[in-house]
Amino acid sequence: MSPRRLFFHLFALKRYRLDLPALLSSHLRCCGKKSGSRIKGCLSSSRLNEEQSNIQKICGSSYPLSIAFIVVNEFCERFSYYGMKAVLTLYFLYFLHWSEDTSTSVYHAFSSLCYFTPILGAAIADSWLGKFKTIIYLSLVYVLGHVLKSLGAIPILGGKMAHTILSLIGLSLIALGTGGIKPCVAAFGGDQFEEKHAEERTRYFSVFYLSINAGSLISTFITPMLRGDVQCFGEDCYALAFGVPGLLMVIALVVFAMGSKMYKKPPPEGNVVAQVIKCVGFAISNRFKNRSQNIPRRPHWLDWAAEKYPKHLIMDVKALTRILFLYIPLPMFWALLDQQGSRWTLQATKMNGDLGFFVLQPDQMQVLNPFLVLIFIPLFDLVIYRLIAKCGIKFSSLRKMAVGMILACLAFAVAAIVEIKINGMAPPQPGSQEIFLQVLNLADDEVKVTVLGHGNNSLLAEPIKSFQKPTHYFKLHLNSKSQDFHFHLKYHNLSVHTEHSVVENNWYTVILHADGKNISSIMVKDVENKTINGMTAVRFINTLHKDVTISLGTDGPITVDKDYGVSAYRTIPRGEYSAVPCKTEDKDFSLNLGLLDFGASYLLVITNVSNKGLQAWKREDILANQMSIAWQLPQYALVTAAEVMFSVTGLEFSYSQAPSSMKSVLQAAWLLTVAFGNIIVLVVAQFSGLVQWAEFILFSCLLLVVCLIFSIMSYYYVPINSEEIHGPENKHHLHMQGKMVNLETKNTKL
Repeated sequence: MSPRRLFFHLFALKRYRLDLPALLSSHLRCCGKKSGSRIKGCLSSSRLNEEQSNIQKICGSSYPLSIAFIVVNEFCERFSYYGMKAVLTLYFLYFLHWSEDTSTSVYHAFSSLCYFTPILGAAIADSWLGKFKTIIYLSLVYVLGHVLKSLGAIPILGGKMAHTILSLIGLSLIALGTGGIKPCVAAFGGDQFEEKHAEERTRYFSVFYLSINAGSLISTFITPMLRGDVQCFGEDCYALAFGVPGLLMVIALVVFAMGSKMYKKPPPEGNVVAQVIKCVGFAISNRFKNRSQNIPRRPHWLDWAAEKYPKHLIMDVKALTRILFLYIPLPMFWALLDQQGSRWTLQATKMNGDLGFFVLQPDQMQVLNPFLVLIFIPLFDLVIYRLIAKCGIKFSSLRKMAVGMILACLAFAVAAIVEIKINGMAPPQPGSQEIFLQVLNLADDEVKVTVLGHGNNSLLAEPIKSFQKPTHYFKLHLNSKSQDFHFHLKYHNLSVHTEHSVVENNWYTVILHADGKNISSIMVKDVENKTINGMTAVRFINTLHKDVTISLGTDGPITVDKDYGVSAYRTIPRGEYSAVPCKTEDKDFSLNLGLLDFGASYLLVITNVSNKGLQAWKREDILANQMSIAWQLPQYALVTAAEVMFSVTGLEFSYSQAPSSMKSVLQAAWLLTVAFGNIIVLVVAQFSGLVQWAEFILFSCLLLVVCLIFSIMSYYYVPINSEEIHGPENKHHLHMQGKMVNLETKNTKL
């Protein structure tokens, strides 16, 4: 009897609680009649089964001790991945000095590659190295990628070309490493459980997913701090921000290797992917050749491969194709879930992150998802699911996934409502042949301003007092896309005519200044939209007779020319700026700019008041974001609950329904649905042409339709467990009669 058959004996033995010594003795006697190589194989298989019967448990429970090493490994690996990814876009923008479009493209190309490489990892694990060796070897590739990525962030090592090459090679290796081990780690953990401990295995998948989100949560907080708060080589320390995640990947590899002697290590089943493809191809070809009506029909189209392939392989492929068919609607869910890092973050940039006790940056709102996952997983597992079971409701895996889809639909409906509310608070935009204009009087007395001609002269009827803050922008109508406007200025006994050119759809400020004898005006174009990423936009007007250099932000000092020079806009993080260093050619001083809030645009006038000294007069051109970022909490809570019900359940469902020879393949197929979900987002965003709230509604409706299709498919899906997949073979060798196991057909009603 082959070692593989002996393994099946032991598998069935554990299930049916038969006598281990008697069965092993029987097999050893059988092996003694064979050749020496067969004896060696039999003894090796027997030792393997004997070791599996003495698995070390955690504190006397039914949980194998080996899963502790796997969970810690997953935590460190996820810390490594998400920590590196958190600062990746800023690295492209500010270190490699790529454009925003190039940075975004490379970022998403890397993300997509990370979800396509699991196919390669699954093929290597199932057909060549096995899960354990695949994880070890690809983790080494992973570590090498982190090393190259960190070297590419050290400024003194070569120029921009060297940094770019190192970064791209490093990212490619990281994508191969993280993608290659993705389908193996979860399945390898499931392999550590005996079939009689199916409930413990289900909870393991919850803990496994918990470790993923714990690593994501902590790394998303820490690595941006390493980048921004630590200075190395005179700038943000990207080398440290990439190096620490690399160190965590080294720890992940070491921890996983430490548990080597405790693991169950199922051997690879052969070239599974090639076998599946050949089996399917032969079945289709054979069915096509025998399409005559005189030839009897067969129960399943894959049964046409029976002339060439063994029955157990055909059964495995049947189970695989049934599950893959059920996977077809799943990418739509990931299309919604993955927008937390894109569309929802952009929505957060238009909101106010000041919560009173804590100030939250827009990109930090993503931390809410892994934080809620850490709360929701035990809440659902220990409370909600048990209450549902006590109510007598059968809440199957497929039902959980369908409810998760519905919750994601509701999350995007809430996001659309929030977006509509934000748009209602946004400042109006000038239309065709229109401009918005405000007048700022920096003279020492009031000035009467009149706009001549074209029916606009009544807009500025009252005189404008000195340093009077404009209450709003005036709308002026143009006769064409661009036009010259004539202004009449009356200051004391002076009467001055001036002319300025404007272009439609823009915002302008006319700045008046005088020296006691003459009145002059300059026109500057204002920022017309709120800043991105929750930043604050500022610019300065220098009323002094000397140039002023201002140290503000990380992009170098701002120099403002003397005698009413106007600086360009500078975007800076939101915060309290009470002492901004400034200097002239003969004096150093500081300015108190006060609070510069989310999304606002400020005009700061440097003045010299005799009794107060140098100070900054502040005008808020575009108001700060009014809607609190806390209004995103409901949509994050809904989508996180959806993720827990859909993703955690999907991991366990994929494992439980997969034939033993194809578990990693099915795990990789599960991850591929994530990759295709990202492609859906790109297609819709690129070609829909919808405003943001309408796009949210579109995604919600699309997922609702997909959920209905998935529910219908689930209704006709017959769940299969592993002993039913290989039941006939096992039962035969245990001297149990019968050629087939009759599956009880039970529809999963939703």
